[in-house]
Amino acid sequence: MNLLEQLQNRIPFLQTSTMIEQINKGFSNDKKYVVKLADGKKYLLRTAAIDQYDRKKSEFDLITDLQNYRIQAPFPIEVGKIAELNLSYYLLTYIEGEDARDLLPFYSTKDQYEIGLSAGFDLAKIHAVQAPAKVDRWYSRIIKKHQDYIEAYRICGVKIRGDHEVIEFIDKNEQFLINRPNRFQHDDFHVGNIIVKDRQYAGIIDFNRYDWGDPYHDFLKVGLFSREVSIPFSIGQINGYFNKEIPEDFWMLYSIYLGMSIFSAIVWTIKVAPHNLNEMIERSYLILEDHKNFELIKPVWFK
Repeated sequence: MNLLEQLQNRIPFLQTSTMIEQINKGFSNDKKYVVKLADGKKYLLRTAAIDQYDRKKSEFDLITDLQNYRIQAPFPIEVGKIAELNLSYYLLTYIEGEDARDLLPFYSTKDQYEIGLSAGFDLAKIHAVQAPAKVDRWYSRIIKKHQDYIEAYRICGVKIRGDHEVIEFIDKNEQFLINRPNRFQHDDFHVGNIIVKDRQYAGIIDFNRYDWGDPYHDFLKVGLFSREVSIPFSIGQINGYFNKEIPEDFWMLYSIYLGMSIFSAIVWTIKVAPHNLNEMIERSYLILEDHKNFELIKPVWFK
């Protein structure tokens, strides 16, 4: 009996399934499957090692809590673990559509912008969730994480031209990170995790990297990933989030986090997806070009 048959036999919800198909996307260690039941409805099954159950349960509970904020996200169905298979799992509804990354380039500028607006509205709702009191201050956590990545970058064997200017920019302005709020962070909010259908925003998926901290930190993926796919979407996301009234401190914080991401992205790629290293290096240079080696805090593409 293969793994999928065993899952089907041990999870009552799956016993009427007519199709279970693995999704081979993303870099998570989790396994993801599209499940179709006899009534034609689709669901997402996500599995992980059983020692990840507490994390998966927390993730599931947060997705459940987010329903109170009317976010366009999967609806939670069930969470559990199967000791004999050494697995934890949860089930969510499946959002029909395709990755925005794949479809946005074929849409009109107006459609791309409108989808970005809707994504920004949803992100603002996500950030309404306050962090638990036990979560440490954001400033101490982000500075420690950045310093660790800088040390790892210095010995990784890759050198980004202009890295010294970026480090100086971050060090000079890190005081802006003091007293930033602790809120729910999706931590991977970009066009690869946004679903579109019929030229409209259908929802946000993949909350498995969630964290707590400054909500503005979620925007670094705009500069790192979304901007290269669709500038209208990226502008729309920022305008939608702020209802077109962008506060004065946003661009400074955005630029600091984006600068930090140059080093974390290189280190992460070498460790997790070395075959994508050249692509990530090119992204780093695009960021430097967008910000004129961080002489500009607002990127040149934001018009």
